[in-house]
Amino acid sequence: MEVQQPALLSKEEISKLPLFKNLSSNQIIVLKTLDQCLALQEELYSTALFGFDSESKPTFNKGETQTGPHLIQLATLEKAYLFQVNNEILEFLAPIFSSRDQIKVGFGLKNDAHLFRKKGIELNSVIELSKCFSSFGYKNQVGLKNAIAILFNLHFQKSKKISTSNWARKELSPQQISYAAADAYGAVLVFEELLRLGLLPKDIPNTSLKLRIRPIKIKPSSDA
Repeated sequence: MEVQQPALLSKEEISKLPLFKNLSSNQIIVLKTLDQCLALQEELYSTALFGFDSESKPTFNKGETQTGPHLIQLATLEKAYLFQVNNEILEFLAPIFSSRDQIKVGFGLKNDAHLFRKKGIELNSVIELSKCFSSFGYKNQVGLKNAIAILFNLHFQKSKKISTSNWARKELSPQQISYAAADAYGAVLVFEELLRLGLLPKDIPNTSLKLRIRPIKIKPSSDA
């Protein structure tokens, strides 16, 4: 007899959970110039694991060409780095994305990969986390919001208004900055928790850098 896939929590059920707590504003670094990137080169090029996502200015008209990514997010457990994309910054980031020793993890990365290939960026050691929940009984892909609910019993808020905002603007709003950081930060939390539980697929990329495995200590937002 076929085992029935367990139902994910409904939007209403998730909304009643305690709120996910994002990184604080002083843990989020927005980088607009190559000089700003170079000042952080040593720490960025030596980090073993990043949560990864990207944002692009949405296209609403038929035939309109997607010119993104306009923002690239990388996050650790302590910081989120938001890169406002230009050619120099893409060139700076290329070694991180091509590195087989730096793991990049995220959700829904298929479109990101397509945009990166169009920009000539090689992607190695990238893990699609949405496919990593088969051990929980889910055959289909699981999004970040559901992953946070499953693993941490928390409500990860997603705003469609922010997600479809103009990511190409020179000055990102505080809401955009927080949203973008949370997507990458949430991904690294999910990866490390799956790693801690021993529930990652066996075919993840090898890395010569030692990944830290430690308990995830995230608390509900005080606004909950």
